[in-house]
Amino acid sequence: MGEIASKGQLRMSFARWAMVTVPSILLLGFLAGRVVPVGNESDWYRALAKPAATPPGWVFPVVWSSLYVMMGLALAMILNARGAGARGLGITLFVVQFALNLAWTPLFFGAHRITLALLVIVAMTVLTIATTVAFARVRKAAAWLLVPYMVWISFASVLTWRIGQLNPHAETLVPAPQTTQML
Repeated sequence: MGEIASKGQLRMSFARWAMVTVPSILLLGFLAGRVVPVGNESDWYRALAKPAATPPGWVFPVVWSSLYVMMGLALAMILNARGAGARGLGITLFVVQFALNLAWTPLFFGAHRITLALLVIVAMTVLTIATTVAFARVRKAAAWLLVPYMVWISFASVLTWRIGQLNPHAETLVPAPQTTQML
């Protein structure tokens, strides 16, 4: 009887956090992908030489949706772990790496800045590794939920690097759009 909260109450608290974090991360990720034309919607991207390992266009929204759900669940687990020592650090690292995540799409697809996008995604990868370590100190399951994300952004880093190599003058390939798709 010395419990502060029952297991049921803790599950409900996690569920409340997840009902906020998962849709929020999905929405922000979706909006970052709608600010500029991405993938095959982008004349610039279609004109680029791409590495053979580049997945077909339909893979990206499926993978990113899945990753954003897992990221939201991981964050909800950490937010729900009140009093845990590494909680604040984990949340801070998560927010910073996620801000870089949201910045990557406009940099790459909108500004056509492949080198800067590569630097951003490498920093995002390093911060995600640090986030995962911090999350593991709080909830191991939260850390494991970030592993597929780490693998994907590592792969995306290699793709970004190879696209930069294959397209040394990519910034001038097609003029950047003057407007966004959002109203």
